[in-house]
Amino acid sequence: MRIPLHPLGPYVSLLRNARLVWELCKRDVSGRYRGSMGGMFWAFLNPLLMLAIYSFVFGYIFKSRWTAVESGNVNFAIILFIGLIISNFFSECLNRAPVLITSNPNYVKKVIFPLETLSWVTVGTGLFHALISSIVLVVALIATGTPVSPAAALFPVLLLVFLPMVAGVTWLFSALGVYFRDTQQIMQVLTTSLVFLAPIFYPRSSLPEQYRWLLSLNPLTFVVESARDLILWGRLPNAIDALTYVLASLLVSWLGWLVFNATRKGFADVI
Repeated sequence: MRIPLHPLGPYVSLLRNARLVWELCKRDVSGRYRGSMGGMFWAFLNPLLMLAIYSFVFGYIFKSRWTAVESGNVNFAIILFIGLIISNFFSECLNRAPVLITSNPNYVKKVIFPLETLSWVTVGTGLFHALISSIVLVVALIATGTPVSPAAALFPVLLLVFLPMVAGVTWLFSALGVYFRDTQQIMQVLTTSLVFLAPIFYPRSSLPEQYRWLLSLNPLTFVVESARDLILWGRLPNAIDALTYVLASLLVSWLGWLVFNATRKGFADVI
């Protein structure tokens, strides 16, 4: 049955193919660690090592610090790691997007296979790693004695708001990657730029006031800042900013969905 291209189309597709997406996500995750000696343990070890390395490099070598007023005396590594959970989730999906269709030619040739679900699978796998990193974060919070705000319970809601944005850009760049193979090379530069142009390694206040608004154009900024506010300081996002981001996230999702469906008929010919 043809999936309607109205704004609810992406989510109708997800609901219709929920079982398929779930099974492909499990296969994707297990396949990534199959054959390695550490197995699924690497899913926990990778973010733990990442936290240790970034803490050492930025905390001890570069001596990066936030002021006590800005951080509330929270360990810099904790502040940094919260931002990295969000950015790594986004970067993982974007980096996989350009080859998402070209690396699955068998699915492209199957008329009955819902190709749009591949983006949801990518998002689901990225979300799995983000949740594992969140568990590592909880351990780090306990180990450092960092108090956690009750508002941290809203963190899953924040991720839910972020998902349409991630799915939308995944659909967009997976479609572009079929026709423009250079997209994969560009993506490496784009994801790195988005990470360093978001307030992950530094607070927004470190920029001159007249340029701070530019960070709001980065899709990571709102989510990163809101995650820190919720988990560490118990501050809820500004209502207008939150509503604006929700609408932007839904719009990006729908536009990515439209581009994907408008170009999918030519996938088999190009591949």
